[in-house]
Amino acid sequence: MRTHSFHIPVMGTGFTIDSPIKVARLGITSVISLVDDELIEQMRRHYSIEFGEPYHPITSKVKDHRALRITAYLNLVEQIVQRQFAQMKQQSFDEDNDLRAYFELLDDASLLKGEYLRRASMNGSERTVHEAFLKGRMRMGAIDVNIMVKADRENTFNGEKLPREYSDALAALRGFAQSSLRSSVVFSAGMNPSLFSYCATFEDFYAHDDEPSRKSIILKVSDFRSAAVQSKVLAMKGVWVSEYRIESGLNCGGHAFATTGLLLGPILEEFKAKRRELQKTLFQIYQEALVKQNRTPPREPPRVVITAQGGVGTASEHRFMLSHYELESVGWGTPFLLVPEATTVDDTTLAALVDENKDVYLSDSSPLGLPFYTLRNSSSEECRRARINAGKPGSACLNKHLAFNTEYGEPLCVASRHYQRKKLAELKNAGLTDEACAQASAAVLEKACICRHLGDGARAKYGIKVPKTTLTPAMCPGPNIAFFSRVCSLSDMVGHIYARNDVRDKSQRRPHVFVNELKLYIDKLDGMITKAGPSATEKECEYFAEFKQNLFAGIDYYMALTRVSSASASETETATERMRADLQAQKDRLVEGRRSPDLGAALRSGIDAALSK
Repeated sequence: MRTHSFHIPVMGTGFTIDSPIKVARLGITSVISLVDDELIEQMRRHYSIEFGEPYHPITSKVKDHRALRITAYLNLVEQIVQRQFAQMKQQSFDEDNDLRAYFELLDDASLLKGEYLRRASMNGSERTVHEAFLKGRMRMGAIDVNIMVKADRENTFNGEKLPREYSDALAALRGFAQSSLRSSVVFSAGMNPSLFSYCATFEDFYAHDDEPSRKSIILKVSDFRSAAVQSKVLAMKGVWVSEYRIESGLNCGGHAFATTGLLLGPILEEFKAKRRELQKTLFQIYQEALVKQNRTPPREPPRVVITAQGGVGTASEHRFMLSHYELESVGWGTPFLLVPEATTVDDTTLAALVDENKDVYLSDSSPLGLPFYTLRNSSSEECRRARINAGKPGSACLNKHLAFNTEYGEPLCVASRHYQRKKLAELKNAGLTDEACAQASAAVLEKACICRHLGDGARAKYGIKVPKTTLTPAMCPGPNIAFFSRVCSLSDMVGHIYARNDVRDKSQRRPHVFVNELKLYIDKLDGMITKAGPSATEKECEYFAEFKQNLFAGIDYYMALTRVSSASASETETATERMRADLQAQKDRLVEGRRSPDLGAALRSGIDAALSK
């Protein structure tokens, strides 16, 4: 059972790389990215020295170095957290220390917090017994990990291609599976059949003698259909999905996986309505798979948890998400970037995040070809623009985790200096018009190094030096960062989540989380329609029509929700009325459109025709 009703999702490759060491002893769950094994090895060295543990380097000269580095680091993190937790339980309740902080951070509505507060009225042996009871109920936060399944480069060793299990994603899974952790791996960014099959080769993903498995699978998805498809594939291999982590398609940080206008509220409603049906269907498939493997299936379906994340920013939104959609936890990501006690952000980037002129936009900078939220004035972006101005575009490709493009023979990352020089030369000699060449070149130049730069903030923060390399931290907060503009203590941020205080930037009017996401989707639709222009195909018009129809349905759902329960917007009727007005304004905007008249009537009529089908 979770100590808290929130978790800290994975952020970048470095922002939560050591979050468990900072917060797990206090009962807070966080997620470590397994993308950058070089950063992981550097962090293992850093913390081995800090905590007086022996450190033996695992170099890239070792064939299975990626998996071995991950296992070693995760084991060290667990060892440190367990030591912290044991030491904390030896502390006195009568001093200002981590033991008191553990209980003070709890939601005032939790039963354990109530028991802690009762202690103040006790004396003598009664208090001693009660303190032992309280310590017995303490639980560490989970040390979960994340594998971005699309980041699955195949690898070589001594010039020879390695077998499939040495690819980035599979090696990361092996590193986690062979660790001593009892926790979960979050699979994000879609389905990877090879990775899913590989799960079935590790005993830790199976339950034994009615005991739950030591390691669990969490699927991070943006709609119900995707969750059903992926979990069935895993169930057919005898692997159970213990949690579905629904993330807003656009109102999140990092990569954005936009739906066709399906909004978070209706998606969560669908999960709520169909979760038991899905559990029943999967259990039958799961049982049959275990029998085929000569394993004894459980008598009852294993537990299934639903969590959500993406843009939640107030205590009232947090409470509503938990209660109305029957969630186990709500993820709070972007706001925690401003909490040094919980995440790792270098001082320069932290200052940029609290700057009132900060500019976060949905860019095309990711080499994966997915929309990616980017802080425009990060060191990484400033360096990218400076290299372009100096006539030396592209990054030095040090990690090569996203080196997938094979246009020029060897696999290259499209953000690399090598690729961009070749591509720009090709475009220059392709016989394009000046305008077309400029547009194509701009698209090439926008790609930025993220697999390396998202970890540079941690390197800068801890003084980790890399020979002949300048650290240029990247930052990928979600749009929610606009409403948070000061560095916070852990106590203040958790207090904000639990309605004990408010750390938002009061100078910014913040609409409800559902309205914010709706606005982002309408912006996206406008952008796609404008880009298609008068020459939009019938297929594109049908896509725009489906997108628009889903947005209308989502608005109707939210309107009905505000009529049924004022808590859907906030605890006040005034806020509910404001939410209705905001929804109506977005609906009017969707009806009227913000498209240029230059697009002509053909595109409009094409979309209208598709809508009428």
